[in-house]
Amino acid sequence: MESLQDHLLPIGRFSRLTGLTVKALRHYDEVGLLRPAAVDDDTGYRYYAPDQAGVAQAIASLRRLEMPLDDVATLVRTDDPAAVRRALVDHQRRTAIRAAELNVILQQLQPLIDGKETVMETRAESLDPETERRLGADLFNKTWTLMEKTDRTTEDDDEMVHCAHASAYHWRQVGTAANRARSEWQCSRVYTVLGRPEPALQHARRCLEICEAYPEALEDWDLPFAYEALARASATAGDEAATAEYLALARAAGEPIADDEDRALLEADLATISV
Repeated sequence: MESLQDHLLPIGRFSRLTGLTVKALRHYDEVGLLRPAAVDDDTGYRYYAPDQAGVAQAIASLRRLEMPLDDVATLVRTDDPAAVRRALVDHQRRTAIRAAELNVILQQLQPLIDGKETVMETRAESLDPETERRLGADLFNKTWTLMEKTDRTTEDDDEMVHCAHASAYHWRQVGTAANRARSEWQCSRVYTVLGRPEPALQHARRCLEICEAYPEALEDWDLPFAYEALARASATAGDEAATAEYLALARAAGEPIADDEDRALLEADLATISV
């Protein structure tokens, strides 16, 4: 008897084909934007039809433009040119406003990043908590967009570093321990992308410290990814022994992850680290 796998693509392969992460695909299923063609009753694994790739790639392109999911849904589900144009024009206007806001924030944070001021513990009284959270999330997502850009320039690299640190700053003000750990993890990843082992190791160690200090506040995959960050940073530094050690710790810490797809995502990430 033929199985689902004979005609459909598992979520990992569909992710690589379309440029959407496994977590993004799971989220788009949950919100009804892109449902899998089938779900295995026994394992819960999602499978996608090859002809869904076009829609998935369109979603990936629109999300790289940081378009809200509601507007993405409008664009992929409608054949009305007027509705498409309205959604694009509205997003263009919002993006221009956000770009201006973020430029102001980045300019204000530049003295902190350059080490000319030490006010990391100083509360930005002019920003309310909701604005802090929004900026933390926006800058976190902007960092990922820049990391995934294949033709990054030197200016893009600079912006990527600034966005990662700016996101970490805002989460430091209002975020949970999980937000702070993930911010440190992202800063470490940015520096490995840039081939800078010293700051990559610094932020990876800080990520692990937070995970070990606040285990009750984290998801079951946060600690394994802290070890993943240390393994990747160690590989960037050329330290084979430390890389192997942290890879083993990441795999051991990842075994109890309850969700199969979360565990698969960790394993896929670890597979990209060479000892």
